[in-house]
This record gives sequence, structure tokens and C-alpha cells, in this order.
Amino acid sequence: MGDIGHLHLRDRRGAIRTHPSRQREWHWWLLGGLMLMVALVILFRGFFSDALMPTTRSQALIEQAGQALAAGRLSATDGNGARELYEAAIAIDPDRPEARSGLARVGDAALAQARAAMEAGRFTQAHEALRLARELSVPRSETEAVADALRTRESSHAGIDALVERGEQARLAGRLVGDDEAALPLFARVLALQPSHADALRGREDAIGTLLDDAREGLRAGGVVKAADAIAIAMQYDPGHIDLPDTQARLTEELDALRRRAEADFTRGRIDVAVQAWRLLLQRDPADPDALAGLQRAAEAHAVRARRYAADFRFADADAALREASALAPDNDAVRTAVAQVERSRRAHRESGATMPAAERRQQVAELLRQALAAEQRGDLLAPPGDSAYDKMRAAQALAPDDPGVRQGVARLLPQARQCFDAGLSANDLGRARNCLDMRDALGEGEASVAQARRRLAQRWLAVGDERLAAGQLEGAGSALRSALALDPATPGIVEFRERLRSAALGRTN
Repeated sequence: MGDIGHLHLRDRRGAIRTHPSRQREWHWWLLGGLMLMVALVILFRGFFSDALMPTTRSQALIEQAGQALAAGRLSATDGNGARELYEAAIAIDPDRPEARSGLARVGDAALAQARAAMEAGRFTQAHEALRLARELSVPRSETEAVADALRTRESSHAGIDALVERGEQARLAGRLVGDDEAALPLFARVLALQPSHADALRGREDAIGTLLDDAREGLRAGGVVKAADAIAIAMQYDPGHIDLPDTQARLTEELDALRRRAEADFTRGRIDVAVQAWRLLLQRDPADPDALAGLQRAAEAHAVRARRYAADFRFADADAALREASALAPDNDAVRTAVAQVERSRRAHRESGATMPAAERRQQVAELLRQALAAEQRGDLLAPPGDSAYDKMRAAQALAPDDPGVRQGVARLLPQARQCFDAGLSANDLGRARNCLDMRDALGEGEASVAQARRRLAQRWLAVGDERLAAGQLEGAGSALRSALALDPATPGIVEFRERLRSAALGRTN
């Protein structure tokens, strides 16, 4: 009785036997293991079938492809066409010749389907089958023979005479292009079916002639964009039309004249008119180098205006000029410099305390004049920013432009600004010369003297550009040209240098 609670008992012969509760537990473990094995087999059956037995899978696809081919189902978007099934078999086992030969049979069947559909007048299906045959690399001679026969058969069913009549009516009504029922598209449909159709050829020639006549008439009124569009349409339908060369030549002449007018307007200070011409050129050719360079020069001219307005504390006008400049060339160095200079002048004006009491103003002016003189004696004419003699004098000007001490200080600084400019030219430090020139302009030097200095500096930039061009440095030469144009676009020789630079750039491109 003492062994009843143990897991094992002895039978009548003294052998040990398992307790019934332990037997039931073992049965549950065995059943669970069997169920897990069944689940794993189901879960990984596809994996083992594809990964471990690719030959079997490939063979199955080949058999399915053969059935699809026999049923005439050559291609299907759901992947069950003969083509797709053979291609899947090749992807699994590229070395199976049966799959590749089967794919070739699909191409032959596609060509046969194209012939049958053509004979039955099902031209859309014929074209689809012919496209499949070409994609499957059926010999070109065979596909082209079917394509020629298809065009001939299709033309006999397409109502060629009716298409020509509709095209002629559209031509007489002036509807040359624009939709499928316009003259040129209708004639093109006819000629695609019968390339030598005399009436269609004649109608196309007359329609393009009218189109180019209108283009030449528009050119006389300055319609270069419409003329360029008309020429492009003519080139699309008949690049060998007899009127094309003359119309193209006239377009080239008008474009050259437009460039010359833009240059003349810019030189006369009619910047907005020049910009309109350059933008018109860019509508015709977004990469037109002259027009792109013109917009850069216009932006720089607006930047110069902005600096001048800021020098007179006309900040509303300066901001308007900067907006124009930024709209034309936001990344231009001259524009960014002008933005900084205008803000610098604005800050100096704001810090000058324009609303301060008169006594405090006089005291502040006197202090600024003292600081300007000290900076001048240290030789800090233009730098450091904010503490230079120029900056202090400008701040004093902002507070009291008519103060006698300010006038005397300006009169004392102007000769030094001129010396600074001349020294910059002598040392070929053209950047410093430009800063000194801006200083002369801001301090109120006479317009004639400033204009003369601008011309001198522009000529020096042209000389630098000439040296760079001779050395083959086209980018550096272009930068020098832009600097000269920003200073004085009417500088003698500037137009000729621009043409030389353009010719050199075209030569390098070719």
C-alpha cells in the first residue's frame, strides 16, 4: 500500500509497469508532435517544391505553356499566356531548351494569328499579334512582309477617298493642325497607309505652304514664337518642304534683329524692354545663351540702381529694384552683394536715430565724425565693416546730410576714395577698385566723374576678359564680361568681345 502513490508499480510477475496517468501524458505529446509535423509539411511544401525541385517546377510550367499555346492563348496579362509561362520556366531553369524552343513557337503562332486576323479584317487584333511576333524576335523579313500586307489590306478598308476629302475640307477651312480632324493629321493618316497617294501628298504640301506663309507674315510683326512653332510643325509632317529653308532663314534674321534691339534698348537704359525681348527669345529656345546672359546683365543693372537708391536712403525704391533683380537672377553675385549693401545702409540709417532730439543728434553726429576721422587716420577707409571711415561718414550723413562738419568730412574722404580707386586699378585689384568706386558714388561725387570711372573700370575688365579668352578660360572670360557689362554696357568694344566669346563657346561645343 505504501507504493500506491508512486509513478511505477510492479505487476504480478514483479515487472515494473507505468502508471496510467503517465501513459495518457505521453500520448498527448506524441499527438502534438505529429500535428506539428503535418503543419510544417503543409507550410513549407511550396518552398521545398520550388527551392529543392526546380526541374519539376520548370517542367510543369512548360507543360502548362504548351497547353496555352495549343489553345491559342499566346499572351495574357494574368500570366497564364504561353509567352509568360515559357518565360517563367526559363527564369527558373535557364538551361531548359524546351522552354526556349516553345517561346520561338509562340512567336511563329503570333505571326500566323496576325495573318489570320488581317484576312478576317480584324486589323486591331492583327496589329497586336504582329507586335507580339516582333517582341519575340521573329525574323524581320517575315514580320515586315506581314506589315506591308496589313497596310495594303487596311487601306482598302479605311475609306481613303473619304479621308482625303475630309482633309481637303479642313485645309480650305483653315484648320491645318490642332486635332485628329485637322488637315495635316488627316493627310498623314492617308500617307501612312498609301505613302504615294497623289492627292494626299498635294494636300499636305498645300497645307504646309499655308502654314509657313502665315509664319512669314507673322515674322514681319515680330511673332517669332509662333513662327518657330509653325516651322516645327512643318518639320514634323514634311522636313523636305520647299518653303522651309526660306522660312527658317527669315526666322534666323528676325531672331538676330531681336537680339540687336535688345542690346540697343539695354544700352539706352531701357532695361524692361530689353528683358521682354530676351524672354521672348527664351520662349523659343530656353537655352539661348545671349538671352540668358542678357537677363543676368539686367539683374546686375537693377542691383546697381538698388545700391544708388540705398545711398540716398530711398529704401522703398531700392527694395523695388532688388525685387526686379532677384526675379531675373536670384543667384547672381552682384545681386547678392547689392542685397547686403542695401541692408547695410538700412541698418546704418536705422541706427542713426532719425527721430532723436536735435541736441542729441548733433552730439551723435559729432561722435560719428570723430570716429570717421580716427578710422581714416588708421587707414581703415573701407574696412572693417561698420567701423570704417566710410561707414561712420555714411551714418553721419544719414543723421545730418547738410551739417557743415559732414560736408567737410565727405569732401575730405572723396579724394581718398579716388586714390583708392586708382590704386586698385594700378594693382589690378579690380574688386577693391569697384568698392572704392561705390564709395565715391555713395558719398555724392558728381555723376560725370563716376560715369568716367565706371568706363575705366569696365575697360579694365574687358582687358582681363581678353587675356582669359586668349588662354582658353571661357568661364573666366564670361565672368569678366559680366562685370564690365554691369559697370557700363556701352563700353567701346564690349559688343565685339561678347561675339568673340560666343564664337569661342560654340567652337568648343562643336
